Amino acid sequence: MASPDFSVLPSVDRLLEDPALAAAAAEYGRAEALAGARRALADARRALGAGGALDPSSLGPAAAAHIAARGRPSLRRVFNLTGVVLHTNLGRAPLPQEAVAAIAEAAGNCNLEYDLETGRRGDRDSHVEALLTELTGAEAALAVNNNAAAVLLVLNSLSAGRDALVSRGELVEIGGSFRMPEIMARAGARMVEVGTTNRTHASDFEAAIGPDTGCVMKVHTSNYEVVGFTASVPDDRLARIAEAAGAPYAVDLGAGQLVDLARYGLPQEPMPGQALAAGAGLVTFSGDKLLGGPQAGIIVGRADLVALLKRNPMRRAMRLGKLSLAALEAVLRLYRDPDRLAERLPALRILTRPVEEIEAQAHRLAPAMEGAEVVTVASRIGSGSLPVERLESRALALSAPGGKALEARAAAFRRLPVPVIGRIAEGRLLFDLRTLDDEDAFLSQLAS
Repeated sequence: MASPDFSVLPSVDRLLEDPALAAAAAEYGRAEALAGARRALADARRALGAGGALDPSSLGPAAAAHIAARGRPSLRRVFNLTGVVLHTNLGRAPLPQEAVAAIAEAAGNCNLEYDLETGRRGDRDSHVEALLTELTGAEAALAVNNNAAAVLLVLNSLSAGRDALVSRGELVEIGGSFRMPEIMARAGARMVEVGTTNRTHASDFEAAIGPDTGCVMKVHTSNYEVVGFTASVPDDRLARIAEAAGAPYAVDLGAGQLVDLARYGLPQEPMPGQALAAGAGLVTFSGDKLLGGPQAGIIVGRADLVALLKRNPMRRAMRLGKLSLAALEAVLRLYRDPDRLAERLPALRILTRPVEEIEAQAHRLAPAMEGAEVVTVASRIGSGSLPVERLESRALALSAPGGKALEARAAAFRRLPVPVIGRIAEGRLLFDLRTLDDEDAFLSQLAS
């Protein structure tokens, strides 16, 4: 076998003169162009050493492609056509334009912890607290970086070194192996299981509560539903039991919502205001699920209990940054106008989208996707919200011989400039169109 002829390879300096690399250097800088040239030449040497052929004219474009790949952000926009509206792995709720604009406004210097009236240090929670108390009826409120942090902060503040009572039927595990027993342990609380998996009564809590009780906790089973021979204690009854023992009553709603979803034709989800009216001292819920905002954990409730949480040193490790606060404030303001909320809040707009509109879109798009068939599917709300509810929708379905072929087609869609994420089910690749809000951008990719 003849030795490879490496003399056909240009020098690094000569390769940098290639038009493709020169354009890459102008966009990404000389250091990146140099790294790309060396990478392309190293790949070419390996190919020649393995007996392969080489077209020297391909080296410049190959280097430029490598540079462009390195320059592409890791966190990218995608089309979520999985059929799960609030998809945890795909960023949950899409933000409204008002929130995007607020993020841009706050990206530079802003009055994050500065009182413009007094010229003194301010409180970052002030940007959202008044809105949260207005919308929930709470006395006070604060926001942390997610609902898991909110629950951890509540438990540590109320029950560190003390008992935390919770029904056995509410010892939930949600995505990412977040388990309530482990969170209680990390918070320093002694978990006291009350009742049974399917039935817990007021008398069970009355028997378990005592002087060492730091709090009584109710956890909304947001990502599953227990049906059949079941019993649970209503909020108002549990609140009275806790109050009689001098222990705060805390409710973790998980998803949470600030409006009655029934007015939009959706099943109702527990609301913070309802839990507070029933006697809860603190209520926690998420900002990026049904609320339709950024990732956040929201805590509302009695002023004395919220003040206790604010004094906890752990709170600093959990606080929201300025961009999330700006987005959350913008989203909360939209709730002041419930009549137009479904138009302006993307998450709610997607959830309430008429199936006739989705079907019309499916038939417009099907001819542009070779071999696509319009099929009826059921979308899920996702992120632990209304776990058994399904929303009728339409999808574009693609078939392929064998599972590997389907996986290859799915991978091809993920490699598009704006990756398209569908799901494989029943031997077909499905693209649920309920969440497709930029039809023109989607079509332009299919045509390219």
